[in-house]
Amino acid sequence: MLYAFGQMPPKAANQIQKFNFAELRNFARSTLVISHNDTINRSMMNAAVAHQLQQRYQQQQKQQQQQRLLHHYHQRCGLQFKQELLRPRVQSTKLSVRGIQTEAMSVSMFYSMYAYLSHIPRLHALGIAIFAYVVYYLIQVVKRPIIACSEGPFKKYLIRKMPTLENKYWPTFWCVESRAQTVLASLLRSQSLPRVNYRREILSLKDGGEVALDWMEEGCDESAPCVLILPGLTGESQAEYIKCLVFAAQQVGMRVVVFNNRGLGGIELKTPRLYCAANCEDLCEVVQHVRRTLPAHCKLGATGISMGGLILGNYLARKSDEARINLSAAKIISVPWDVHKGSDSIEKPVINNLLGRHLAGSLCRTLRNHLEVYRDIYQDSDIDIQRILRCKTIKEFDQLFTAKQFGYAHVNDYYADATLHNKLDHISVPLLCLSAADDPFQPLDAIPIKAANQCTHVAIIITARGGHIGFLEGWWPSTKDQYMCRLFTEYFTKALFDEDGEFERTANKMHEHFLAKRTVELGSDANVPPAVLLVDKPVEQLEHKVKLM
Repeated sequence: MLYAFGQMPPKAANQIQKFNFAELRNFARSTLVISHNDTINRSMMNAAVAHQLQQRYQQQQKQQQQQRLLHHYHQRCGLQFKQELLRPRVQSTKLSVRGIQTEAMSVSMFYSMYAYLSHIPRLHALGIAIFAYVVYYLIQVVKRPIIACSEGPFKKYLIRKMPTLENKYWPTFWCVESRAQTVLASLLRSQSLPRVNYRREILSLKDGGEVALDWMEEGCDESAPCVLILPGLTGESQAEYIKCLVFAAQQVGMRVVVFNNRGLGGIELKTPRLYCAANCEDLCEVVQHVRRTLPAHCKLGATGISMGGLILGNYLARKSDEARINLSAAKIISVPWDVHKGSDSIEKPVINNLLGRHLAGSLCRTLRNHLEVYRDIYQDSDIDIQRILRCKTIKEFDQLFTAKQFGYAHVNDYYADATLHNKLDHISVPLLCLSAADDPFQPLDAIPIKAANQCTHVAIIITARGGHIGFLEGWWPSTKDQYMCRLFTEYFTKALFDEDGEFERTANKMHEHFLAKRTVELGSDANVPPAVLLVDKPVEQLEHKVKLM
């Protein structure tokens, strides 16, 4: 009451001072009632205001969340959703209402899915990602290889005798990409495979050049068959993919001889000539020498890897009759069938181009090792050695050096002469080929599947994955039992040991079909003018006519 009295104006206070005791008591009671009611009213008003503010805040939060969801939805759907809403409707009213309801349900479903995914736990997200990758691996990666071969004795023999071809190829689960397979296979083999102790033989060629032949004969019988191996572009007998095949052959009791091209394997050049994919003169001399060295009853096979496959394939096509006399079977691995397309593929950015630069650098190092031989010879010629040593791509090196050294007017002429996809009909030795559909050095459309389906002696095995000379498989790739090596040993064990003589009988049937097909082709060409036959037909004209240095 005193507080209320103190808050009054002076006139009201003077008036109250005139009250008697009873009037003052009534005035105090009235003041206390009014003060209590005012406090209650104020608290109720504050509670109502707080409730309204809370409802307004919740509504604002809900509107902001809906706006964010709608913004994400429009970002994902883009203009397609707007165009669908603005498109004129020519349907009936019921259909329009049904369409609007369907669109509303889809939007609601999207909101629900987005809300779930935005709040999903990390472990759940990881599980979903692993499940999706497993489904992708089983559907798109693990597949049975394609066998491109004509329906005849060769294909029937391969399916019956080689169980690997009937099974699915299971690439390494965590390494299925082509470039990763290529690089990782090289790294694993180089780190795990020991150095091979070969017996080296130096073979002098007719033009005065020398090549090294490295023999691996430990644990082999005198009657054991032999496989001649041709390495890739800059490979030699200690290359990791060569050692992989050598150890695989040794495990099954086959002897191996590795043909190191001129200037490789630690051999000095005796002549200025190196090697190229289109020339098989050195291989002819090597095959003849190995055939003379082996006992007469021992069978000889040959394997070419990458560019070595090009050299071997050109030998089989151009020297068809000679090859059939000396070789019982042949195999090529990761060969660039169409060199033009292979060159374009290896120059694609970014990873392919890095692999191509690595190989170009290896070619430049090979040339630099024999620089003294070329410095005086090409001093006054149009071949600029210093510029060649700065080449960044394989095609640039071939254009400036290889094509000119072997007498080609242009690098495209050299590539056309080295290409194999148009020469399969001339091969008369049973040839098994292994290629990967994702080979970075050779696109899938360059593999001559249609031509192989019409050939009597060629079978191309195409896996969905594998890269270039990769073909890793299993959770952790083993260097002892790889798909490439297993196919290698299965084929040559059946073809060269041939204990029951079935492969020889199959080869004879294949040759009969080959001769019958050749007779039909010659008969169909009887009405063709001689000028056309000279351009298109003879195998001998595939030989390069320019005399080399």
